[in-house]
Amino acid sequence: MENFRQEVFELISLQLTDRQVRAFKIYETELLEWNDRINLTAITDSNGVYTKHFLDSLSPLIVMRKNKPRSLIDVGTGAGFPGIPLKIAIPGLKVTLIDSIGKKISFCEQLIAKLGLKDIEVILGRAEDIARNQKFREEYDCAIARAVAGLPALVEYLIPFVRVGGLAIAQKGEGGPVEANQAAKAIHMLGGRLQQIHHVNLPRVVEDRYLISIDKVSATPDKYPRRTGVPVKNPLF
Repeated sequence: MENFRQEVFELISLQLTDRQVRAFKIYETELLEWNDRINLTAITDSNGVYTKHFLDSLSPLIVMRKNKPRSLIDVGTGAGFPGIPLKIAIPGLKVTLIDSIGKKISFCEQLIAKLGLKDIEVILGRAEDIARNQKFREEYDCAIARAVAGLPALVEYLIPFVRVGGLAIAQKGEGGPVEANQAAKAIHMLGGRLQQIHHVNLPRVVEDRYLISIDKVSATPDKYPRRTGVPVKNPLF
């Protein structure tokens, strides 16, 4: 755990409190226990959970720091990544988690209750449908996703949730820079502007990681996102 605390500080200059460290330990325990019953993660060793899930989920703070969002929506959260680790790290952050798989939503709900987290809601549904609800559309300082879809489709899920002046962040692997280029037209059509492509070095991880950050510079046209399934089948190239 001390190694994890030090690695968090080295990556994002955040000194975790004892309470936050205990929260991550509870998270690990719950994740691995639930994983015996439902498929939450292919990573089942402790070092992998702390590096490839927790530390990776905290890496967006590298680019979020200057924007200092007060609200965040995590699209396709799965087992709570990256939204719950970000909530643990920034207790005052208002967080919404969405996913289309009920068992994963149930895990997130139980974990949130066990950790005693406040100002965090969990919603079962598809991003295309939820983003058309005026309660959520263009209401967030930041929208984020990790390993959900190719970027040309993913930006159609993320950008409609972001208020003008806010930020969308996609966590990507080695194909991040290529995907950012492929998504240039979609980003523009949805009211965004590519801010930066930030390379992330995670300890003991050889694969490249990138944070693709997008500024929301104008309102998203009402016709986006398109109906369920269309962004993936027919991305806005």
